[in-house]
Amino acid sequence: MTHLAPDLLDRFRAIVGPKGWTSDPTDLAPHLVEWRDLYQGATPLLLKPASTEEVAAIVKLASETGTKLVPQGGNTSLVGGGIPFDTNDEIIVSLTRMNRVRAIDVLNDTITVDAGCVLQQVQNAAREAGRLYPMSIGSEGSCTIGGNLSTNAGGNAVLRYGNSRDLVLGLEVVLADGRIWNGLRGLRKDNTGYDLKDLFIGAEGTLGIITGAVLKLYPLPKAYGTAFTAVPSPQAAIELLSLAKDLSGGAVTGFELLPRIGLDFVVKHTPSCQDPIADRHPWYVLMELSAQRDDGSIDAVLESLLEQGLERGLVLDAAIAQSEAQRAAFWKIREAMSGAQKPEGGSIKCDISVPVSSMPAFIEKATKAVEAVIPGVRIVAFGHIGDGNVHFNPSQPVDWKREDFLARWDEVSTIIHDIAHGFNGSISAEHGLGRMKVDEITHYKSALEIELMQRIKRDFDPNNILNPGKVVRV
Repeated sequence: MTHLAPDLLDRFRAIVGPKGWTSDPTDLAPHLVEWRDLYQGATPLLLKPASTEEVAAIVKLASETGTKLVPQGGNTSLVGGGIPFDTNDEIIVSLTRMNRVRAIDVLNDTITVDAGCVLQQVQNAAREAGRLYPMSIGSEGSCTIGGNLSTNAGGNAVLRYGNSRDLVLGLEVVLADGRIWNGLRGLRKDNTGYDLKDLFIGAEGTLGIITGAVLKLYPLPKAYGTAFTAVPSPQAAIELLSLAKDLSGGAVTGFELLPRIGLDFVVKHTPSCQDPIADRHPWYVLMELSAQRDDGSIDAVLESLLEQGLERGLVLDAAIAQSEAQRAAFWKIREAMSGAQKPEGGSIKCDISVPVSSMPAFIEKATKAVEAVIPGVRIVAFGHIGDGNVHFNPSQPVDWKREDFLARWDEVSTIIHDIAHGFNGSISAEHGLGRMKVDEITHYKSALEIELMQRIKRDFDPNNILNPGKVVRV
């Protein structure tokens, strides 16, 4: 049963018009569950505003009536950040109709977009203008810019270009009382007090609803050097990364660690993916360099890097992409690694960051600790090792039932998170806190940090209507 009065729902419907809402169960269903099936929510109404003004009117009415709102982009969150609770008293506000590219300034290297733009749409618009928007993640065909910014998404190019926070110059945000803050300034220098945009980036819609953004663009690379490289260990991978930085002069764009078991899963469950290297090895690195000149220089650097890596025992074998199609095939392996775990049964997802130098020790210690409590567990540790982020995913033993394994989620994740904390790491490198880690984070952040987060939430959203129960409890 709905807990919101019918006349109130009618007032929200009137704001967006007949094309801007739905309460049909079939239409609502995809918005009420995330892809891992860990969270199932309920809502009496989904709103799809077409403009910032409509968002503002929605939030103003919600503020006046104490109605809870759940902002949602492409619904690709992995921590339940965009899923309402099952109380049926929250309204989803989807920004997917707000998908305009507002402006591209090639001389200023910026693109101004609606928050509902799909990431791939922004990438393509930048490319058509001869520029690069470097954010690249597996869900780029469905995730939205607003969601990327609200979770401070990372991705495959953080090593060179940074997280979402590093790619933003300005924001437009609807505040919790319905006022619109227009901070759409394409300035790289603005030393006039608090940088307000950084409060909303990574806040998962709990402080305001992002409706627009000015994003940084970069020169479009003219050449790539991409190698699928076998390495003996994560320690060798880290040393190879250091060598790559030294030899390339900052040209390392991507550096992804892949375990043998993860590659086996991908080849088994993704028909279009094949093992790039004939012999089996314990670990692999997908390494990419990029350059602004297509004169063969980047190929020479990559070949020199691999030769020196072989001499030092850091590289066991390597396949160099000889075409754009082969480069894409290498990256497809990386992008398929998360989804390829699903057919293998239950998988406990941990999104860890530690200092890059500590990554090998963390992987070794966490692997032994989880194997000690669940013999036969299959550890899939992969990801953006170049920026200190590993997706440490214990997969169920082959003779276990999925539900029995997932019942150990809290126990196993606590073991892993405690070890990460011991290395001065984080329990959420790029996925956020959402519903999943809102209580757990209190064990790892200091009481003062939690207090400051709560004070910010109360000041920005005194009625607690914006995505309540996510990120921090008040």
